Amino acid sequence: MHESSATAETPDRQQVIDLRSDTVTKPSLEMRRAMFEAEVGDDVYGEDPTINRLEQRAAEIFGREAALFVPSGTMGNQIAAKLHTTHGQEVICEERGHVFNYEMAMMAHFSGLVARPVWAEDGILTWLHVKSKLRPKSYHAAKTGLVWLENTHNLAGGTVTPLDVFDEICDQAHALGLPVHLDGARIFNAAIFLGVPVSGLTAKADTAMFCLSKGLGAPVGSMLVGNAEVIDRGRIYRKALGGGMRQAGILAAAGLIALEQGPQKLQTDHENAKFLAEGLATIPGFKIDPAKVQTNIVICDITATGKNSGEISCALAGRKVLANGVGSELLRFVTHLDVSREECAQALKVVGEVCAAKA
Repeated sequence: MHESSATAETPDRQQVIDLRSDTVTKPSLEMRRAMFEAEVGDDVYGEDPTINRLEQRAAEIFGREAALFVPSGTMGNQIAAKLHTTHGQEVICEERGHVFNYEMAMMAHFSGLVARPVWAEDGILTWLHVKSKLRPKSYHAAKTGLVWLENTHNLAGGTVTPLDVFDEICDQAHALGLPVHLDGARIFNAAIFLGVPVSGLTAKADTAMFCLSKGLGAPVGSMLVGNAEVIDRGRIYRKALGGGMRQAGILAAAGLIALEQGPQKLQTDHENAKFLAEGLATIPGFKIDPAKVQTNIVICDITATGKNSGEISCALAGRKVLANGVGSELLRFVTHLDVSREECAQALKVVGEVCAAKA
């Protein structure tokens, strides 16, 4: 589900168990203090020292020459699309990918691109999937311009692309002269699951975007990483999209803390998601295989309950548990640092009671 979607009127947020997304976390006291004390300047002129530190640190962690701070993951993704393509080309992506479903058709609007989606089991594209959609040179069809990967895959349930699968796609695409962009909004979740540093997990992608505000706990912001020339051009498109934020070091200060401390907390989120999935699997009408839950996203088929996702999510909201529907037949729960194991247990109790209640 798109991260800003709402399913029902939100009750008092201090009392709810909010499992709609890992974007709902509140900045810690340490983050708030850092934001208050942040040294700032004009980032459009490259003069904000806190922004500069964040970009340098992100580049170091990902083993890249440069990084660019952007307000959102969507902006980072769309800058990448513009950087790697020319108008009239196609982008190969997974059918349930965020860029295809929840970025407002911006690849068409801003970059003149059309998506060439392909469905993959568990959302994990392989080279065979990509190869099947490549366009040969022709005067009748749009040329393939970019291969787009997503790791973890949001709408496939937080699934992780294995490193060898990812690297093969990059190697084969590059052999054909095709760039690869990674939507790594939750790439640290993938890295924790695989036990591989993000620098190794993303090394062969031409660019990678990751979010500071999903899982890592920052209130705002994402990063685009790549080589120095690409990121320098990216600043042009960031400005064109309205992302020149001037004294944005206030935000970068929280982002630095999220980048350094956030990944250490993700394993707990994964364990809570598995706990949640195991409990949901016992509720009549809920269909989910807990063994497939790898990171912090749990998506259940609720068709057999006889209720749609809107009905269930609204009933849950009335009991101060928030979850999002993905269409009418799927319900998504996302664990994060602001939800404890005890709160997950309480949420399971409420879900069971709501689904057992007569209409």
